[in-house]
Amino acid sequence: MPRLPSLTQSFGGSGRAVRVALAAAAGFYPAAYLMDRPVVALYALFTPIAFGALSSPAGSGRHRASSVLRAAPAAAALVALGTALAVTTWAAAVGMLLVALALTFGAACTPRLASVVPGLQLCYILACFPPYAPDTLPERLLGLFLGATALLVGELLLFPSPRRPSYAERVADTLDLAAHTTRLLLRAESVDDGTARRLRTTGRELRFSRQPHECRPTGAGRRDRALAQAGSSARRLLDQLAALGELPPAPADTASQTLLHGVAATCSDAAGVLRGGRSVRGAEFIEEMTARFLDERAGEPEGRGDPPYALLRRRSTLLTVAASAVTVRSAADLATGGGPALPGLPHEQFWYARVPVVPLWLVRIRGNLTPRSVVFQNAVRTALGLALARLVAGSLDLSHGFWVLLSVLTLARTTAVGTWSAVRSAAAGTLIGAVVAGALIIGAGDATAFYAGLLVPMMVIAFSVGPVGGPAWAQGLFTMVVSTAFAQIAPVTWRLEEARLVDVLTGSGIGLVCGLLAWPAGARTEMRRSVAALLRATAPVVRDTADSLTGRRTEPSGEIAERPTAGSLWPALHRLRIAEAAYAQFRTEPALRSDDDGPDWLAALNYGSRVLSGAYWLPPAQGVPGLPPGARQWVETAGRQVAAAAMRAADLPSRGVTLRIAPLSPVVRSGTSPGARSILVDLEVWLHALAADLATATGTDRPGPADPTYRHER
Repeated sequence: MPRLPSLTQSFGGSGRAVRVALAAAAGFYPAAYLMDRPVVALYALFTPIAFGALSSPAGSGRHRASSVLRAAPAAAALVALGTALAVTTWAAAVGMLLVALALTFGAACTPRLASVVPGLQLCYILACFPPYAPDTLPERLLGLFLGATALLVGELLLFPSPRRPSYAERVADTLDLAAHTTRLLLRAESVDDGTARRLRTTGRELRFSRQPHECRPTGAGRRDRALAQAGSSARRLLDQLAALGELPPAPADTASQTLLHGVAATCSDAAGVLRGGRSVRGAEFIEEMTARFLDERAGEPEGRGDPPYALLRRRSTLLTVAASAVTVRSAADLATGGGPALPGLPHEQFWYARVPVVPLWLVRIRGNLTPRSVVFQNAVRTALGLALARLVAGSLDLSHGFWVLLSVLTLARTTAVGTWSAVRSAAAGTLIGAVVAGALIIGAGDATAFYAGLLVPMMVIAFSVGPVGGPAWAQGLFTMVVSTAFAQIAPVTWRLEEARLVDVLTGSGIGLVCGLLAWPAGARTEMRRSVAALLRATAPVVRDTADSLTGRRTEPSGEIAERPTAGSLWPALHRLRIAEAAYAQFRTEPALRSDDDGPDWLAALNYGSRVLSGAYWLPPAQGVPGLPPGARQWVETAGRQVAAAAMRAADLPSRGVTLRIAPLSPVVRSGTSPGARSILVDLEVWLHALAADLATATGTDRPGPADPTYRHER
């Protein structure tokens, strides 16, 4: 067996193990000894294990208790369904297929459901096995009620966990840092290297991979979507502030100073809103300041006082900061229950603001109904594995056959390699646990009092060491738990351990077969496919955004489009969401090799986000008036170069993709009006950043690009 985890690892979560053990004992002992109801005792024992150990409702005790309370009615319904479908093996297997598919796929809509899905599946698994005894349904529901009540009380009263800051509070802390940095930039135009690193590091900490599962706003509802958008916008805001602080000095600019004041005030206000405070200024405050900034920039007279290029670039970078501030402020309002009125913002950016909850769920479900979605793959893989396990266990008439399904449920991984590793460890652990438990049964015989005294300590050890020790320790110790429990319900012999070993090996084999046949590479293959699809989908967005500046973007009817990039945004946004889901799973899977020399997936996602952000904010409604031929040619050429580079990058070439966009020449800049010149620099900054993102995403060897507005976070 693998090395025993350290005491710190094993008992760092002992409070949870004690809660589960005491809750299981509180229902099991009265049912087994006072009521003499083995069925009640079995369900009272396994309900706390299902929702306290097998599932992972985390957070405060109140939050966990709420999760258990919400899951109890569904658990009762699944027990009733399983009891009815136990009439035949095929009925139970088909029911298992549908239940597992619905629960696993539905978990993509709400993280709270995801945390209790294994427990709900176990409720159906227990009930759908022989004997077919519909008359025992009241006893089964009574056991479920006793176990759930005991666990709920334990979560509220025993070993309360320290409260973790919510994701909204983490975003609020990030915005406080943004406001502080903005005020620094008001006093000095630059920030030191330490401050820039702190900004980027703090932004990375908002990634979902750095958050506890219960804190991740991954639901399909408006609040979770808005909170996730607030987090991504806050991350982008910190990166842009770092880039702004690293730009070379430029002449003093009153308009920029005023906008910086507005950004600082907006960040502080949004932080207060996310912490539950009252709004001092609405999102329209920073929108109006940004609009005034654009008007002042466009209204500057031509002549000897034309702003230098360094100032134009600083203004363009500041504009990206303001756009992120507008986004995060609006998202904060939506996340905290504010009204959906967002008149000044692009519809595509907050498309969910006016959509009811049920259609939002349907959008999430429909978006993942594709074989290219890792959510769909995991749901199908899990459902097929559990259904096949139920069919095999019923057809072979395996005693305690629910252990077969429990093995599939706990040992299946998203890759064949991961499943094989878990199966090997679990087989070794189960074998050793069965030998020890068999020796214990032979030695203790029918000494029920001995088993009763051993059960609670054994559960505490199993639920403390198992989660950190890996499948070997988890299966070995759980074998001891079920042996001591079943020895109190009915007379047992060492053959109970033989049955458990056979069942675990059977379930492991089924899980391994499913892992080999159903998407064995997990998210790794999908990562390449989804990123390639994302890069291809963004190419039209880049072209449309560039064409919008020249006024060439039109509808098929010949009329100028109301939103120049409206037609190409939706496919790119959909592909970005699919790629983000694949990346989230990809980072949970064991790495077969180092990815340092290959594509940088996070950079590809950053590229997609930057494309959409620019497409939301850059295109003028009717193009840039009075654009000279030289500037028009540069816009068209640069836009098509980046779009073509995105198409080449979609093939993920081994040598990467390098793109050098010709800078705006002084002659072209001098031949345009101040307003048009500023918009051209906005586009130039955006395209250079996209080119740098593509180079990093494809693993091109390079120093950082010349444009200091770009700094990549790996």
